[in-house]
Amino acid sequence: MITEINVSNDERASQKMTDAHLADALRALREDGVVVLTNVVSHASLDALHEKMMDDLKEIIARRDAPHNFVWGNIQQEPPPFHPYLFRDVLLNEFVIQTNHALLGNGVTNAYYSGNTNMPGSRLQPVHVDTGQLWAGLKVAHPATQVVVNVSTVEMTPENGSTELWLGSHLDTAMHIGMRSITVPEEWLEARRKVVPPMQPTVEKGSMLIRDIRLWHRGTPNRSDKPRTMIAMIHKPSWYAYADSLVFPTSAKPFFEHPVLKTEARFTDDPIDHIQSPSAYDYDGSGPNK
Repeated sequence: MITEINVSNDERASQKMTDAHLADALRALREDGVVVLTNVVSHASLDALHEKMMDDLKEIIARRDAPHNFVWGNIQQEPPPFHPYLFRDVLLNEFVIQTNHALLGNGVTNAYYSGNTNMPGSRLQPVHVDTGQLWAGLKVAHPATQVVVNVSTVEMTPENGSTELWLGSHLDTAMHIGMRSITVPEEWLEARRKVVPPMQPTVEKGSMLIRDIRLWHRGTPNRSDKPRTMIAMIHKPSWYAYADSLVFPTSAKPFFEHPVLKTEARFTDDPIDHIQSPSAYDYDGSGPNK
């Protein structure tokens, strides 16, 4: 079972989790590779993003090179990177920052803002890692160096294709960044399945899911009749370099000022085309910021 931290009204009022809740979140991330923080994003923020992203989706899937990740139906889709669709409880969520600062240390930085939309009738992805261990041949996995922060604009369920997760697999040292493919070999899956089988969570609307980037996972078919959109960010230490910066309008620069979380961003007065820019990921790990 995934650990869920039920953030209380008092914690939401103070914008800070208790020490006990923070300790539980860190234990889950270190042992299981994933934790869910419940009721930390307003439905109003998610509703506004959902409406806009559903409109954008029509243009994205009309592209000749529509960005399907691995298989048909998992569409790479960027949230609108401009006002009025920038929300602090999404991009600068204090509970997520508190957790990831404690996990990764000073200089924690958001270096990614994108997402994916799981279309009705989508196909099953291969089990994969977003990034493997930093070195080959490790006997013991190193501490977390990157975490993915996910928030769905709607409730995420097995019916609408919630992500399949392999709890604890981030501590398996077999997958590393020197490998040609990010897909986990079938024989490794069968061995892991005997230890801890995979699971598909139900994640309530308004919750944030944080997972170690090394965790084995895959997109699953959306058996509902509506697209399911999920936003993704990646938090990393300041020393972990990314090739590209996020791009936001110059007018948004004050929005990203925060005493703890840095955002690896470039600000521009030029138009930002978030419809045509996404490209798909593939089995060799190619794709945005890869």
